[in-house]
Amino acid sequence: MAELVTLVVLLAAMVVAVPVAKRFGFGAPLGYLAAGLAVGPAGLGLVTNVGAIAHASELGVVMLLFLIGLELRPARLWVMRKSVLGLGGAQVAVTGAVIAALCGLGLGLPWPTAVVLGFGFALSSTAMALPMMAERGLLANQSGRSAFSILLFQDLAIIPAVALLPLLGNGSVPHADGAWMAVAKAVVAVALVLIGGRYLLRPIFHAVDRAGAPEIFTATALLIVIGTAVLIQEAGLSMSLGAFMAGVLLSDSEYRHEVQADIEPFEGLLLGLFFVSVGMGADVPTLLAHPIRFLGLAVALLLAKGLVMLVLARVAGVPWVGSMRMATVLSQGGEFGFVLFGLAVGGGAMAGEQASAAMLVVTLSMLATPFLFAAEERWFAPRLMAGKPKRPFDTPPDENPPVIICGFGRVGQVVGRVLRMRGIAFTALESSAAQVDFVRKFGSKAYYGDPTRVELLRAAGADKARVLVVALDDMEQSLRVVEMATRHFPNLTIFARARNRRHVHHLMDRGVTHIVRETFDSSIRLTGDVLRQMGMPEAEVGRTLDTFRAHDERTLIRQHAVHNDETKLIQTSRDAAAELQSLFEADREDAVQGEAEPRTASA
Repeated sequence: MAELVTLVVLLAAMVVAVPVAKRFGFGAPLGYLAAGLAVGPAGLGLVTNVGAIAHASELGVVMLLFLIGLELRPARLWVMRKSVLGLGGAQVAVTGAVIAALCGLGLGLPWPTAVVLGFGFALSSTAMALPMMAERGLLANQSGRSAFSILLFQDLAIIPAVALLPLLGNGSVPHADGAWMAVAKAVVAVALVLIGGRYLLRPIFHAVDRAGAPEIFTATALLIVIGTAVLIQEAGLSMSLGAFMAGVLLSDSEYRHEVQADIEPFEGLLLGLFFVSVGMGADVPTLLAHPIRFLGLAVALLLAKGLVMLVLARVAGVPWVGSMRMATVLSQGGEFGFVLFGLAVGGGAMAGEQASAAMLVVTLSMLATPFLFAAEERWFAPRLMAGKPKRPFDTPPDENPPVIICGFGRVGQVVGRVLRMRGIAFTALESSAAQVDFVRKFGSKAYYGDPTRVELLRAAGADKARVLVVALDDMEQSLRVVEMATRHFPNLTIFARARNRRHVHHLMDRGVTHIVRETFDSSIRLTGDVLRQMGMPEAEVGRTLDTFRAHDERTLIRQHAVHNDETKLIQTSRDAAAELQSLFEADREDAVQGEAEPRTASA
């Protein structure tokens, strides 16, 4: 019963704290940390069994690394090897050396202890960094990929660190044999996972899938994740590394998406529980006894790691904005630091009091990171991006092409490819320099510039062209181009892409008659395929789609007159739905009557 009460308290704290934290722009990790502080021994004292919860919550980090492995196919991982080994290795080596020197020379600690602290503090929190960047959609850009490479190397680096801890226990080499045995044990465990995953995982999932029991499939996925993690842990390595390897091995299989869907709910909840346990484990009494000391050490850690990361990211060619993000998101200590410091105490490389102090510093740095990252994203990143010198616009050649395409993304590129195939010249204008560089790699001609500038359109030959294709993704920018083109270049026939019905109405307000809704035709085609699969005759499919298309076009035109009046717009939508229903019912009656007449005649 007590366990159920604890679970209710934890879930209630998470449900309250996380939405509040996200509402103020701090992200979910800070909400979980605050929930842990509130209900833990240093807060209301509603939960006291922190150790048991911390052990269970480690599965959240394990599952996070498994899901990351699912997204990284071996081929992609091989492509990342230079970033992982180069930037990741440099971060661990340089940061560890700097912090070890500060601990040894500045604080006067013994060198074995300083080395352990240097390496332990060099590690960052995968469980904190990745969710924060994912929430803001930053993992797909250069800084996100570089940050992930560093975190991956840190997970790999824990292998030799743990194996070589006995060498630091008394500073002598007699334990070297034991250290190399630990390394050999780790290598064997990794080999078993790789070989077993290569030849056993797919047959296992295939057999379970044939049984037709979804709950057993979920159980199998959990068994593989947790079982691999435990096997790797028994070899003295990180559980997260084992889970990551299992994910990579499954990333090329046909079961990848189903396994991901089964694991994600567990991962999210357990990862949140991990942050709650970190908050509950904060040694608040010790902090209150020596606030200046521990806060100063936490600030020193954040500054040292942040500065080293900033320099390394700039050397690696990451822009200032991305470098600042990496410095902020990777400046805290990590969960593996807790593991390393605990093992160091057992191996005699650190005293228990030193390990406790180091863990408190790591906890404080983790608590500070969401605030720092929110501040960086809200204030520093916009200023850096605003102050960045912009690439000068291209000058399109004066070749008098008959077609100008504004926006060379998904839609514009399809138009351009067909025109090129038919030998029709065009000039493509794109406001994203990255997109221009990307399409040029594949042989397409696009010019960087803002199509809302009348001088750029004139330079592209708009006064002599016949057709202007407005294929811009941004609705406001699309409308500005239309307004400017109709005012300055009345010779152009405008064909516009519309994102939705509201966009259509705004384009109609500006006199555009050739409008294509970007998802309408594909949706009609998809509906036709569904109707055919359901056994509907081809003639009836065509009649149904033609009826719907014509009715929707009429409704769109009728709604244009009232699109600024929400009440009337809603009413016309209801009237249109009732009208369409009556049309289909009439069509069905006609079809039934048509079938009955031949039977009557033959009778």
